[in-house]
Amino acid sequence: MKYNNPLCGIIPPLVTPLKNNETLDVESLERLIEHLIAGGVHGLFILGTTGEEQSLSYGVRKQMIKESCRINNGRLPLLACVTDTSIVESIKLAHVAADCGADGVVSAPPYYFATGQPELAQFYEELVPQLPLPVFLYNMPSHVKVSFAPDTVRRIAQNPQVVGFKDSSANAVYFQSVMYKMRERPDFAMLVGPEEITGECVLMGAHGGINGGANMFPELYVAMYDAARQGQLERVRQLQHFIMQISSTIYTVGKHGSSYLKGLKCALSLLGVINDDFVASPFYKFNAPEREKIKEALDALPIENGKLMI
Repeated sequence: MKYNNPLCGIIPPLVTPLKNNETLDVESLERLIEHLIAGGVHGLFILGTTGEEQSLSYGVRKQMIKESCRINNGRLPLLACVTDTSIVESIKLAHVAADCGADGVVSAPPYYFATGQPELAQFYEELVPQLPLPVFLYNMPSHVKVSFAPDTVRRIAQNPQVVGFKDSSANAVYFQSVMYKMRERPDFAMLVGPEEITGECVLMGAHGGINGGANMFPELYVAMYDAARQGQLERVRQLQHFIMQISSTIYTVGKHGSSYLKGLKCALSLLGVINDDFVASPFYKFNAPEREKIKEALDALPIENGKLMI
């Protein structure tokens, strides 16, 4: 499937359903993708942070690309993350994505040796021409120790193959700075990761959100995007209440930074979207006490037949 730039809307970062560290749960993946498409999302993003890419073997990553493309069957634009510490492995994974029918790749900076901005720009000037698909840059400074400076984004995006930017910094001032730098590229997609600020970013001109909560309740995030795009402020406020309720309950069970991922997968298993909330090592799924807290958080939401009544 080809899409018109810029890519707009809600593009959920899919969880990777697993049976164990070596086995993809294909049945759950099929159910998840059908759930998202039925919920009206505008694209699919696999193997991002929510998809646990860096904890997965290359074999599971390749299988996730292959099966996701097969299930999607060209119905929505599909982006695959190819972030790696090795440029060679990133290129290999991108070719797998292209061969399977993905529409674009997403790349965060290499995450072991911290690069300076000139080095980061030079890395992408080497990488991008070797990739067979359009490229979205992925800003995730909390995990890779490096943030794309706005001028670096503009420099890298001089190559028209670089078609968008996903920002997970949760820094709205930074996001606006990048958007301002890229104002002369109306075809360049500006996408925000944290769902808590997606509404306000879309109101200010962002093209959409890559929101983890859409795995659970795609209709909520699509409705937020639509309301913000249309400038319906009261509707945005109403929907923001539910987004913050989800963020402050489901994502905060537990004491560690992994709580978001564990909570999301646990909720999806309780909702019947995936079979098991197995989380790849080095993390582990919630035990019974935490699972009960997630159940209580879901029970506090107006859910009927698996859908949030908004």
